[in-house]
Amino acid sequence: MSVKIFHNPRCSKSRQTLQLLQEKNIAVEVIEYLKTPPTKAELVDILQKLNIEPRALMRKNEAEYKATGMNNTALSDDELIAGMVATPKLIERPIVLANGKAAIGRPPESVLKII
Repeated sequence: MSVKIFHNPRCSKSRQTLQLLQEKNIAVEVIEYLKTPPTKAELVDILQKLNIEPRALMRKNEAEYKATGMNNTALSDDELIAGMVATPKLIERPIVLANGKAAIGRPPESVLKII
């Protein structure tokens, strides 16, 4: 089983989710998404697996959300996805991919349903 986590080591929920997976002896590919942002295609795939709209994957309380204009409700899905690729800090975290599915680790235990 291949398991990936889009991880931010400065985020407590992300650290807790990674620790939970490691405690379950699950081999995890850790992707520090602020250093290696997902591509547009990867984000589209994640959104489809989560079955959510792009704005639902965005961290709306980040200063960059307003500063980059992502708070504009007239933006298309493609524009929102491009905004997350350009400013990965806007992407909710952590995201775990496993078994052809995705889950957001908020709370961390929520990722266990896809393992």
